[in-house]
This record gives sequence, structure tokens and C-alpha cells, in this order.
Amino acid sequence: MNLILMGLPGAGKGTQAEKIVEKYQIPHISTGDMFRLAIKEGTELGQKAKSFMDEGSLVPDEVTIGIVEERLRKPDCEKGFLLDGFPRTIAQAEALDQLLSKMNKSIDYVLHVDVDKDELVERLTGRRICPACGATYHVQFNPPKQEGICDRDGEKLIQREDDQPGTVKNRLEVNIEQTQPMLDFYSDKGSLVTIDGSQQIDKVFHDIDEKLKNIS
Repeated sequence: MNLILMGLPGAGKGTQAEKIVEKYQIPHISTGDMFRLAIKEGTELGQKAKSFMDEGSLVPDEVTIGIVEERLRKPDCEKGFLLDGFPRTIAQAEALDQLLSKMNKSIDYVLHVDVDKDELVERLTGRRICPACGATYHVQFNPPKQEGICDRDGEKLIQREDDQPGTVKNRLEVNIEQTQPMLDFYSDKGSLVTIDGSQQIDKVFHDIDEKLKNIS
């Protein structure tokens, strides 16, 4: 099965990716992992990507698509893959379609883990970090034993700058703006599956699993 996973920050995409990979034994391919592998292997495209990344520039689409192709042609992708963080634009989505067509493959489903923006703000702003050991907590979902204090070393927990409500809301707005055209694109193609991500983790996976069972 060939899948794309989409969802806003805080939607629980990473957790569901782990569950999909574990059950269906397909590789979870994130953009960052692909770039790191290409750079580590020293491929021509990996070196090109590194030169852009070292400058702090965006890696051009033609380089990114080439790296995606290198990754999807590896033996572990023969029975399928789970793409995460790619494609990000319509141009990339169209290039991916052309690439897969060349490989006699296609995308089965685009799984969109959907969570209301207000709930995402609550999830993301509730995160607290220990500045000493790096332990992560959540005021609602994973609170420390003593409020505001790290369980491991007794340090006072902090809220990172990018977890402040104003920053989180801005980040979500930007993501929504970028994501919506992609959702429309795959909806028009009939491959978009929207999953209610506000449910319990196991219920979210149950709903995903029910859809994936339809892939022969």
C-alpha cells in the first residue's frame, strides 16, 4: 500500500505513523529522513541538497523529487510506503504522480488526521520542558507528579517560546494555508480519507485501519 499521511502540528500524526508502520510493515518516509539518508550515502542529489541546506535555502523541487525517487526505488518500498511531509505543494504532488506512474505505482490513500484548530492550540500550548534534562510533559495529557517540577531532577519546567499561544496560532494558520490546497487536490482525485484525530489514539488508529483493510 502506498500512503501519504497529512495533519497539522499536534494532530498526532507521528503516533499514527508508528502504528501503521508496525502493523503493515511498510517504511515511514519523512522528508528529513530522506535528505539525511541521501546526504549520508553521498549521492549526487544528496550533495546538492546539502549545499542548499547549508546556505539555509529551500531545496528546489527537482532535487527533492530526485531524492524521493531514489528512496522509493529502494527494496524496502516494494510492498509500499508511508510518505510524511511530502508532497507539500501542488507542483510536488503532480511530480510525485508522474514519478509513481513511471514506476507503475499510484497513491492508494491520503490519510488526513483532522483535529479542530482550538484543540490543537490546547495540545501544543500545554507542553512543558525540563531545561536541564530535556524531559517533556503536558499539563493535561502527561503532567509531572508535582505541578511545574520535573519528575527526574526537580528542575522547574518551562514553556518554550514556540509553544506560546500567539506563536502556536500563527504556526497553525500558516500550516492550514499550505495544507488546504493539497487536501483539495487529493479530494478531487478521490484518494483523500479524513480521520477524526480528536478521538482517543487507539480509536483514531482503528478508523485508519478500517480504511486500509480495503486495499487489496
